[in-house]
Amino acid sequence: MNRENKRKSFEKGYYKTHACSEVFTCKNCGRIVVPEGAGSTHRNHCPNCLCSLHVDEGPGDRASACGGLMEPVAVWVRKGGEWAIVHRCRRCGKMDSNRIAADDNPMKLMSIAMKPLCEPPFPLDRIREMTAQMGGDGIMK
Repeated sequence: MNRENKRKSFEKGYYKTHACSEVFTCKNCGRIVVPEGAGSTHRNHCPNCLCSLHVDEGPGDRASACGGLMEPVAVWVRKGGEWAIVHRCRRCGKMDSNRIAADDNPMKLMSIAMKPLCEPPFPLDRIREMTAQMGGDGIMK
């Protein structure tokens, strides 16, 4: 069932109040995604590659005409310690946040979280120099 058929089959706001029980194929990695194991009644991204589709303007409204691939670009920690994935649409650039699911790939989540530390905006060999400029002795302890 494609997105156009879903719009015709369900009234506006259906996904805000009803569990998502659909099985779908990830448009990025090709894996079959099932709702079981998510730890939630609303599966909105692939647990393998963490990609999603840009189908909503607001949570569950299915009002977006874009339909682009939403790629995971960052993670953040919500109040209370819950992790969320920041997605960016490859087609239109919209950014959105989705809570992680219980069966999400932990290595993929950690690689996204560690990326800023592994690829800092300055050369790592300059840390000693920068520390000394800030009044330190330049020795990492």
